[in-house]
Amino acid sequence: MSRSDVVVTGLGATTPLGGDVASTWDAMLNGRSGVSALTQEWAEQLPVRIAAQLAVDPASLLDRVKLRRLDRSEAIALIAAHQAWADAGLADSGLDPERLAVSVGSGIGGAVTLLTQDDILEASGPRRVSPHTVPMLMPNGPAAWVGLELGAQAGVHSVASACATGAEAIALGLDMIRAGRADVVVAGGTEAVIHPLPIAGFASMRAMSTRNDEPERASRPWDKGRDGFVLGEGAGIVVLERAEHAAARGARVYARLAGAGITSDGFDIVQPHPEGAGAIRAIAKAIADAGVAKADITHVNAHATSTPVGDMAEIIALRTALGDHPLLTATKSMSGHLLGAAGALESIATILAIRDSVVPPTINLDDPDDGLDLEVAANKARHLDIPAALNNSFGFGGHNVALVFTRV
Repeated sequence: MSRSDVVVTGLGATTPLGGDVASTWDAMLNGRSGVSALTQEWAEQLPVRIAAQLAVDPASLLDRVKLRRLDRSEAIALIAAHQAWADAGLADSGLDPERLAVSVGSGIGGAVTLLTQDDILEASGPRRVSPHTVPMLMPNGPAAWVGLELGAQAGVHSVASACATGAEAIALGLDMIRAGRADVVVAGGTEAVIHPLPIAGFASMRAMSTRNDEPERASRPWDKGRDGFVLGEGAGIVVLERAEHAAARGARVYARLAGAGITSDGFDIVQPHPEGAGAIRAIAKAIADAGVAKADITHVNAHATSTPVGDMAEIIALRTALGDHPLLTATKSMSGHLLGAAGALESIATILAIRDSVVPPTINLDDPDDGLDLEVAANKARHLDIPAALNNSFGFGGHNVALVFTRV
């Protein structure tokens, strides 16, 4: 491998499907949904009363005193980061902290802290507001906490590009290693905003599914009956490493992060370009950056959120940019939409698909849209040789990020 090659040596996650990578991956391969009914009292008044909540409560993993200083998005970022760090075998590696960087983003940040502390302010006055409020709500909080706990001194960065955040944070990690700024970058995304205000806001946009009586069937990418995404929470973290550095310490390598493409639509604040113009350019840039042939990309983990417009715009983009040969899946059908963490979790799924030569299913695809003319692993996992795979992530504001991973 050349000096600029970047490999993935560690994975960590806590999601609606499981408290770690292994349990999350097992749930995906078996087509299990992480979506359930919201039983909280505050949900009774909402038009949307379903969500994909964490499978494992952070309170069962972190000290109670420490949790009081952390927003939920920060807590789960730390959980996933520690998993990835341990998985990479870096704890006793002697890594120079000046060669370690962090790139962890959140689409919305500590919104629950902000809303909760505002309630306290209104009800009890300023003296009852937590002194930890600002570090808990600031959008760079998750990245900062990960950097502090791992001792990163090569830079701590916090990307915020809506639902493309996790993927863009990983792309930034790729750039940092290629530029020689770091040998190791802990990268990914986190999100935890299952709260009445964000749900009410998304529902007012008619962006969310209202299948309150069928939670597990609500997220249905590319299906004619899709009526919006399902809000999820979770964190996904990968350890990116300069290939020579990984080889020198005998690290296990999952895959190579071969290329990234980032574009913007310049079209609308929430709607994707109807013909996927920005997505097409992002995919083309990622393929060129990776130096692979289109034919090598046999699998795509699509952004596909289960919205009427977005799902088919991506199909148009994939057909134009890649052709009709890749086997697609949409793991949001099981995990729900983790917003700023989505691209990171789906990168992990893409990496494991390459490792295991298997594509997880898109569940709830019972009546495919007439425009779905690409092959999808519908309702059942499919074995497939995957020399290279693509992961797409798109976000409000016209953000487009495409990542290409290859087998090593």
